Amino acid sequence: MNTRRMTRRQFVSQASTGTLAALTLGSLPAYGNLTNKATKLAIQGGTPVRTKAWPSWPIWDRAAEERVLAILRSGNWYRGQGQTVTEFEGKYAQLLGVKRCTCTVNGTNALLTALHALDVGVGDEVIVSPYTFIATYNVVLNSTALPVFADTDPETFQINPDKIEERITERTRAILPVHILGIPADMDRIMAIAKKHNLVVIEDACQAWLAQYRGKCCGTIGDLGCFSFQNSKHLPCGEGGAVVGNDEALMDRIHSFHNCGRPYGSVKGATGYPIMGTNRRMTEYQAAILLNQMQRLEADTQRRWANGQYLTSQIKDIPGIIPCKLYEGTTRAVYHLYPFRYKKEYFNNAPRAKFMAALSAEGVPCSGGYGPQYRDELIEDALTSKNFTRSFPRERLDQYRKELNYPGNDQLCQEAVWLSQNMLLTEKSDMDDIANAIRKIYDNRDKLA
Repeated sequence: MNTRRMTRRQFVSQASTGTLAALTLGSLPAYGNLTNKATKLAIQGGTPVRTKAWPSWPIWDRAAEERVLAILRSGNWYRGQGQTVTEFEGKYAQLLGVKRCTCTVNGTNALLTALHALDVGVGDEVIVSPYTFIATYNVVLNSTALPVFADTDPETFQINPDKIEERITERTRAILPVHILGIPADMDRIMAIAKKHNLVVIEDACQAWLAQYRGKCCGTIGDLGCFSFQNSKHLPCGEGGAVVGNDEALMDRIHSFHNCGRPYGSVKGATGYPIMGTNRRMTEYQAAILLNQMQRLEADTQRRWANGQYLTSQIKDIPGIIPCKLYEGTTRAVYHLYPFRYKKEYFNNAPRAKFMAALSAEGVPCSGGYGPQYRDELIEDALTSKNFTRSFPRERLDQYRKELNYPGNDQLCQEAVWLSQNMLLTEKSDMDDIANAIRKIYDNRDKLA
């Protein structure tokens, strides 16, 4: 299995700050179970630490079938002819502790809707993390705005608050923090910077359902929050998304916009279509699936959190293995992916790809995560388009190209290792399998290179 080049979604589908001792590289001790040194690595023909399968995802509940079939048989699949989407919106808002929720066709369109509703668009700049799923780049670019990246903090995998203010210009309109991998960003610092510079905040919580920062759910702290319900997500319905917020008038406008610009709540007019809109509506049967899946969300979330904390305790002292550091304000991470960093100098300089292949062979599938996507062709494709050359001075676009240098993110892209969320829906003994597999590889590191 080539895990290095797998996308996050392919990995999730198929997978169905530790202490670094102050030692010279040539004198690192063996760690953990010393008998592992006499045990041949599975990648070299030895017996794997684990042969038991991991849970598949998503998990279908037959109890949902009666309601889904009733909707399909009724012919009322469109939300305008039913109440299922409205019911889910109300219950999801209540679950998050926010006033309003409007569902969309997917998380990407939730982000696009939020940007539009807050009047972020042509000629604007948006501060965003470079370590994120590509949709976060695309929604800004598709709004004819510049995604201005503040470098990543490799220790936390999140946008580095210390790097945000230096990227703010007179064109900056918004900060778009991403709670990537289901781990909360430093919202205290981000909200303080936004207030200081009069910027709006749109939280990309598309991987962070029920993640909490200082007791508040991620997605409910900024001006708007966006979620995804894609097939790999903790709350899945194949495709789907949502925008949440506490400003009633703003949420009225979002609902109207996502429904072709029709009147809704405070959005009124003398004609049938008082504002410009589009069709980003969720279907009734998707909402029925979500209502059923939501019943397991809290219990699953708590299990992932408990297992993630336990796994961290088991691997944090293995030399060269550095679990993700959580910000002080984190009440709960939900671990859409469980991440750690791999330092090859502690493993006989074996490349990360070789470590991941060895870990996968031991029965622990893993992935290398995101790459430096700002070096992909999509950036230049956007910058040379008519929309961008008309909307930004040439000098700004040239300067932007020169700024595409993010050493923290580059480091993380070279060191990150991910474990899939479904692997945390198990028992502590299964976390021991993961830790024992990593220890076994460390104890046999001289055989890796």
